[in-house]
Amino acid sequence: MNESDVVKALAALAQAVRLRVFRALVVAGEEGLTPGALAERLEIAPNTLSFHLKELTHAGLVSQERQGRNLIYRAAYPAMNALLAYLTENCCQGTPCLPAAANACQC
Repeated sequence: MNESDVVKALAALAQAVRLRVFRALVVAGEEGLTPGALAERLEIAPNTLSFHLKELTHAGLVSQERQGRNLIYRAAYPAMNALLAYLTENCCQGTPCLPAAANACQC
């Protein structure tokens, strides 16, 4: 993932509703969700959801597939994994990171 793609993905996720939508799709897994199910689950108006799904799709974080009369949206796991890899590429200067509890201050 290049820097431009990372910025686009982070910009898409830097909005509360889009972040909630993306996280719900991650939880839904490969099965994905229809816009109706997603709107109901997150209590988002369908037209608002449509706008946010378009932005997430444009950023490459969400895929869309037609199944019969339904659209199915899924989290784009390869893009998510590439984003996480990019963000943590130089974490801890190349050594394995310690668990969060080990990093806590013992003051």
